[in-house]
Amino acid sequence: MTTTSPHLKKTFLGHPIGLFVLFFTEMWERFSYYGMRALLILYMTDYLFQLAATGQQIVGFCALKACLEAVFGPLAIQPLASQIYGLYTGLVYLTPFFGGLLADRLLGQRKTVVLGAVLMAIGHFLMAIESLFFIALFFLILGNGCFKPNISTQVGSLYEPGDPRRDSAFSIFYMGINLGAFFSPLVCGTLGKYMGWHYGFGAAGVGMLIGLFVYLWGQKYLAPDNLMRKKILTHQEETTLTSTEWKAIWGLCGLCLLNVVFWGVYEQQGNTLQLFAEHHTDWRIFGKEMPSTWFQSFNPFFVIVLTPLLNMFWRRQARGGKEPSTVAKMALGCIILGLSFLVLMAGTQGMGEAQRISCCWLVLCIFVCTIGELYLSPIGLSLVSKVAPVRLVSMTMGIWFLSSFLGNYLSGYLGTYYEVFSKDQFFLMLALFALGAGIAMFALKKPLKKAIGEEV
Repeated sequence: MTTTSPHLKKTFLGHPIGLFVLFFTEMWERFSYYGMRALLILYMTDYLFQLAATGQQIVGFCALKACLEAVFGPLAIQPLASQIYGLYTGLVYLTPFFGGLLADRLLGQRKTVVLGAVLMAIGHFLMAIESLFFIALFFLILGNGCFKPNISTQVGSLYEPGDPRRDSAFSIFYMGINLGAFFSPLVCGTLGKYMGWHYGFGAAGVGMLIGLFVYLWGQKYLAPDNLMRKKILTHQEETTLTSTEWKAIWGLCGLCLLNVVFWGVYEQQGNTLQLFAEHHTDWRIFGKEMPSTWFQSFNPFFVIVLTPLLNMFWRRQARGGKEPSTVAKMALGCIILGLSFLVLMAGTQGMGEAQRISCCWLVLCIFVCTIGELYLSPIGLSLVSKVAPVRLVSMTMGIWFLSSFLGNYLSGYLGTYYEVFSKDQFFLMLALFALGAGIAMFALKKPLKKAIGEEV
């Protein structure tokens, strides 16, 4: 860091105060995103596209439907909704590349985060108007692109190079993400299902505004952003990347490609698994019916519970010299994700279309899936902050999110087979995809480690 501001020296639980400003900002942003995601596939299949079939005008619907059907043939409501879900959640992770460029080259990270938060709040409130559904998604996509890469990179900026607290800082930050993701389906999902879709989407918008206020209040506790720090670099440093930096970037690109399959399978949680939770899962607990949207709270709940336990496990492995490398952890994450769908496949063997299975099968699937996520996702965020060139850190984080873009679109495409295959066949397909990606990562571990650096 390039400043000695007393605010930056203040700590809480051994970390800079700025980490917790970013923690709560991201918590509320994720509250808004996952609250909306908990309702999205059900909103499209059970309400909005039913209205469109009766002649309700939705700006852009006919054009988008015609484009998709020109490629994939006629699409019924569920596969059409799955494709649109995949496009939306995919584009949410494409735009961070451009948001990173905007921050690195023009606005800086702080102004770009504020711009993103405002755009997303507008998008959430526009969801209250059926005819503007796709315009609302457009605002959310642009806003997330500005917000996501630039909030994550500010976590790394709070720590000097080599600071051993960096990895644990990203674990804490990741818990903030999942704290918001845990509460949002409980709040937004319940409001949307029992009071009306627009109450759920409105609650997501309020959450985004709270996150913006937290971020603006805590500016003094944040490190100087990338444009401030670039003033001390020479022109040569700004325009030329070293061969080592190029190797790191290409290594990250290689990992991005391998992550695509992971996210394509993992993101079924908001797509086909939400449909499965709604139509094929028995949520009666102690005689009371639980809303199916609450299902999306299990993953963040398990993240919060399992993160400290896994950190303890990894520290114990490290003391014995047995902790896996970064790439090995990510490969294990893919394999564990595949195993989670084998669990669900076992629960759906021979299940008829009108049958329901116990919610315990779905909860166990998500428990195993979450372990896989923790072996891959927060590790990747920390990795980017370590190896990315300082002057291109936001853009590099955007490159990292490109794997989520392709993976989320892949999730939409895979979801079109949900009603084609039997349920156990569909889950077996997902398991094989994830297991294959993990095996490929293990096969490429040595060349990737050499490209990225021996320290990772």
